[in-house]
Amino acid sequence: MKKITFLLAVTMFLATAKTNAQDDAKRECTIKYNLFKGDFKSKKYDDAYANWVYLMDNCKDLSVNIYKYGADLAEDVKKDPALAKKVYEQRLQYFPKENPAKVHSDYATYLFKNNLASEEEIFNILEIAYKISPRDMSVKNIYKYFQGITDKYKDANPQRVFDTYDDVIESVGEKLDDYAKKINVLTQDSTKVLDKKEKSRLRAYSINSKALGRVEGGLDAIISEIATCERLVPLYKRDFEANKTNTTWLRRAVSRMFNKGCQEDSMYETLAKAYAESAPSADSYSFYAGILEKNGDTSGAAAMREKAFNLETDPIKKAKYKLKFAQAAKVRGQLSKARSLAREALRFNPNFGKAYLLIARLYQSSVNNCGTNEFEKRMVYAAALRQAQRASSVDPSISSAAKKYIASYRANLPSKKVVFTAGVAPGSSYRIKCWIGETVKVPN
Repeated sequence: MKKITFLLAVTMFLATAKTNAQDDAKRECTIKYNLFKGDFKSKKYDDAYANWVYLMDNCKDLSVNIYKYGADLAEDVKKDPALAKKVYEQRLQYFPKENPAKVHSDYATYLFKNNLASEEEIFNILEIAYKISPRDMSVKNIYKYFQGITDKYKDANPQRVFDTYDDVIESVGEKLDDYAKKINVLTQDSTKVLDKKEKSRLRAYSINSKALGRVEGGLDAIISEIATCERLVPLYKRDFEANKTNTTWLRRAVSRMFNKGCQEDSMYETLAKAYAESAPSADSYSFYAGILEKNGDTSGAAAMREKAFNLETDPIKKAKYKLKFAQAAKVRGQLSKARSLAREALRFNPNFGKAYLLIARLYQSSVNNCGTNEFEKRMVYAAALRQAQRASSVDPSISSAAKKYIASYRANLPSKKVVFTAGVAPGSSYRIKCWIGETVKVPN
């Protein structure tokens, strides 16, 4: 009995000692953490570093801030790639649910910048981030991931490339729409003077929108090489029966054929009809209206477009529908109507750069039809230039694309010699003939 009592006493003593030791360790971790955090925020990085090393070794799951702040210490202060890599790996191990997509994305960026992993290893990390949440990846990594998918599957499995493109572009589109709404709120009143905070927010929204716009343009450039009508039509014919009630597949297929200008192929009509039947909506009706127009039912097409438009309540999306109708009118050669529809789009989203760019391209396409001599024809570029400049100034998401049009149109303006030969004074007003009918300034 004495022996049993003795053993119980020893056990209780050891348990108490262990608990006390654990409590002491927790207290030490808390003290070290508070010192580290205070020194880091005060920019006393050497003092912060000493306590941080202890936390990394002994308090790994205490706080995610050990890794948030520690990444800066390892990367920017100590500039130690091996240590920075350890920060990312421990954070993912001990805080796997704390913004994992962004962490994987940032980790891939760091490994790439410091040549610490192969392209395949980096792609695999980006794939993990993408599967968790593309929205939380950096814009550069979204582009890099899609380029990797394209390189791997463009020949073996193009549908995989198209599906990834659609997922990414929809995610990018959601972000762009969100920034467009925020920018519209801040700029809708041209007489209002923004305060410091509003200016800061507008600048941030514009920077982010511009970055996303570049990604969108880059993705389009990649996909355009493989998403040709010659490739799309047989692919959709092959897969149609298996997907004729799959609304997501139908929507993406119709959208891609529309954007690539494949509307003349009978497969486009098949897809548009199936989409409208499978998912009656503003989006499906907007595509089906084009089919009615093509088949000679002009009034039915107009009614269908109106129906599609009225079903939508979001002004940003209403603007997109109007632009889609404008693009369809352009394809039919109805240039004046296309401009009118693009201007309607701008009434719902005044900062919709794509609408201005469409008008610019409409003018560009009419150069040879809107003048009898070189001066008159080249002055059409002045009207196109003004629209492209407007697009660049109001919509940061397409500013990069707009600048290319601006450079092209400016290069085609009438030269000094052409202006002199025409007997027109530089800087004077000139009204463009034909359907354009706009008044512009003669270049100096």
